Amino acid sequence: MGNETNKPDFSDVRSEVRSQAAQMPPAAKADFSDVQSHVGCSVADESAIYEVVAGDNLSKIAKHFYGNANAWKSIFDANRDQLTDPDRIKPGQMLKIPARA
Repeated sequence: MGNETNKPDFSDVRSEVRSQAAQMPPAAKADFSDVQSHVGCSVADESAIYEVVAGDNLSKIAKHFYGNANAWKSIFDANRDQLTDPDRIKPGQMLKIPARA
């Protein structure tokens, strides 16, 4: 019988994935025992510079850095030299993000 819905028919497709990691000698396996991690905090504990990307607004940026969208005014105030309207930020702008108070 034909494919009446014109959708691709993958009912006979088969796949098999095999890992060879168990077959490798111990020296060939990755050793992560001495890996150290440094997780950067998105909270602005120190002042920072942020490049605006498409879709950003001051509330979204404040939420990212401070965890509180209502803190947008501190970013606006820190950038009065280049912003006259908090609703008019543009991709590529470099905004000062003041340290969290």
